[in-house]
Amino acid sequence: MPESKSKRSRYTPPPPKKAPPSKLWVPVCLITLLSVGLLVIVTNYLNLLPGPDTENSYLLLGIALISGGFIMATNYR
Repeated sequence: MPESKSKRSRYTPPPPKKAPPSKLWVPVCLITLLSVGLLVIVTNYLNLLPGPDTENSYLLLGIALISGGFIMATNYR
């Protein structure tokens, strides 16, 4: 049985294309930022970094590095 004319002329959009996988530098940068940020915070609390007592600037640096790692994690596919 032939199909009706209305069914043959119906437009079907192409399937959406998948995003390509991430480059190698994305997970490397992600792990590096997270681990260096954690290392800065831990060494700050152990008083191994130069400066008097624990300083907020080192903590802010560590938090900024960890935040950069989380931002890189959103780009990872």
